[in-house]
Amino acid sequence: MATEQSWPDLAAGLYDKLTGRNAEITYEFDELQVDVPSGTGSDVTHARWGVTGTVRIRTRDAG
Repeated sequence: MATEQSWPDLAAGLYDKLTGRNAEITYEFDELQVDVPSGTGSDVTHARWGVTGTVRIRTRDAG
């Protein structure tokens, strides 16, 4: 039975496999938005940061 993983888990696994090989990792986002917290705790506020356009990050094995 396959174990379900989240995208961050998959990305972390890929990073772990590639970092020892002088590899480069690439992700691609269109219209990226991130809610940045003002601090830690249960009553924090958030600011929305965004990128209009595309952010690309790729994988490449330099070894």
